[in-house]
Amino acid sequence: MSPELDTELRDTFLVEAGELMQRLGEQLIGLEAAPRDAELLNAVFRAFHTVKGGAGFLAVEPMVQLCHHAEDLLNIARTGQLLLDAERMDALLEALDLLNDMLAALAGGSAMAMPPPGLLKRLMPAQAARSPAARRPVAAPMAAPAGDGSIDDSEFEALLDSLYGSGGAPGLDEAAVPTTHDGISDDEFEALLDNLHGKGGAPSAASVTATAPPSTMASGAISDDEFEALLDNLHGKGSAPGAISASTTPVAVPAATPSAAPAARSPAPAAETTVRVDTARLDALVHRAGELVLVRNRLLSLAARNGDETLALAASELDRVADALQNAVLGMRMQPVGRLFQRFPRIVRDLARQLGKEVELIQEGESTDLDRSLVESLADPLVHLIRNALDHGLEMPEERERAGKPRKGHVTLSASQRGERIVISVADDGRGMNPEILRRKAVEKGVIDEAQAARLTENECYELIFRPGFSTAATVSDISGRGVGMDVVKTRVAELGGTLQVRSQLGRGSTLELAVPLTLAIQRVLMVRVGGRLLALPLSNIEEVFELSPGQDQRLDGRVVAAHRGRALALADLAGWVGVEGAPGRHVVVLHIGHLRLGCLVHEVLGREDVMVKPLGPLFADVPAVAGATVTGDGRLALVMDLAGLAGGDGQLLPSLQVTA
Repeated sequence: MSPELDTELRDTFLVEAGELMQRLGEQLIGLEAAPRDAELLNAVFRAFHTVKGGAGFLAVEPMVQLCHHAEDLLNIARTGQLLLDAERMDALLEALDLLNDMLAALAGGSAMAMPPPGLLKRLMPAQAARSPAARRPVAAPMAAPAGDGSIDDSEFEALLDSLYGSGGAPGLDEAAVPTTHDGISDDEFEALLDNLHGKGGAPSAASVTATAPPSTMASGAISDDEFEALLDNLHGKGSAPGAISASTTPVAVPAATPSAAPAARSPAPAAETTVRVDTARLDALVHRAGELVLVRNRLLSLAARNGDETLALAASELDRVADALQNAVLGMRMQPVGRLFQRFPRIVRDLARQLGKEVELIQEGESTDLDRSLVESLADPLVHLIRNALDHGLEMPEERERAGKPRKGHVTLSASQRGERIVISVADDGRGMNPEILRRKAVEKGVIDEAQAARLTENECYELIFRPGFSTAATVSDISGRGVGMDVVKTRVAELGGTLQVRSQLGRGSTLELAVPLTLAIQRVLMVRVGGRLLALPLSNIEEVFELSPGQDQRLDGRVVAAHRGRALALADLAGWVGVEGAPGRHVVVLHIGHLRLGCLVHEVLGREDVMVKPLGPLFADVPAVAGATVTGDGRLALVMDLAGLAGGDGQLLPSLQVTA
């Protein structure tokens, strides 16, 4: 095998095995809850079997051994001789973790050790030693028939494995397989066909028997040529899966290989509907689409100022085409949020066992599409939110019983799209948050003083959990209570242009709702003017825009605030931040930044635009609150704001933004 082909097959195997492993974690957790679910058992078995076949083809013996032992255990469970309990599921999950490590080692070209004997022993209970699957060789290549032209038991077992998977022949019982001699007689083979297809249901069975040569009838054995004729009759000439060839061929390779052209009577194979594309190429396409959006904005602006009807029509047509292209390109970057959710059943299962709690994870909205760049960015924040729900939110089973609740707590992880935003929520039916305890803890830890604590509303008390250094845990553990975490979650979400909101009801549970933009590739912004400068504010963080009325702003605690919708709204002076002299503007843009809600004062609101953010380079890397720049429709430069940078590490506004008395 050439090095190029070897590398290509390895890469194909890594991609396909990686996808199987991603689904396998969730399937194993589902199987633990429903160990008699035949469909799940078969799916898990097929995953290990497929990976074993590919690893055997690439001669990755440690992976073959591990998959083979897991496969044996699952095969016994499929026959009903064994029920998978928590201990055996622990072993299968350990095998999954080790397989992921092995895949990473194979991808990096690192050395790979054999699986620990202790783990293999846990995957081989007493029943496995007596199972037919355990007696078969591991990933053995299928050899050509013996010289006398007959097919013995082991060769026929290998053929069945290639057709249906190890031990997977449908409805196959041992009575249908001969064991007393090396050949297969006509009666025995008829019984096998009846077992596979139903009595008399084997396709064209009569024609096969009628055309069988006399030698077969006399000897009772089926030669190689005769068996090939039977396979051709069953599947079409050259189309039998796992067909026997004269050379040694490995079985169950999860990589596409060319096959012989089907006979004229066989239906044409379905055309490929998907193609793998390198992410760098996809990002380049998105970048060009963003450039086109900027040109579109420029032409629309020119057409509006010029008054030329022909130019306006052409610009309008370009607007339509560019918008369709933009949506198509952004759609290529989308992935179902279910790919993000796949990792959490395992996390919940392990944490629940560690904490001694009974927990059920409910997932909703897995088909909601999310920009692929956000899938990985949201993984860590969601892990912490789920840890927080299990550790702080849910009570111990005995405590839940005393409160009249079921022993098993529920954590609901859901996703939905609301306009231009994706909303992901983590809800529990636990004890809920007590505002008075939150106030007291915040004062004890020096997060706020007693006067500030007394003025907090109930919802503002819930927001205290996002303050740096705040924690309600009495002791530090591996799960939570280190005084860091929720503030980091808030900061990370704000960096993505998102928001976090908390709702809670004492004794009923809490919900943390995370909202992020649909995509980060092309941003929808609100253009504002501050003095002679243009600023672009991410539209996903904007609640509303209003104009200050005379007397609406007033001083509170040395700050200027506006009375708006029955509450005090802190005001930020963008003119002072950008260095524009003169009075602050009277237009207020209401923003959500993490747990902060504030109004930014600007001189003029220009309107919404779709822009592509360009980095400003290392010289501007340390400038707070600047994400980059973009070109407006009239050719001017606008700074794109990083709203998370408007707040310092203490959760307060930058000094240059303060509007003081």
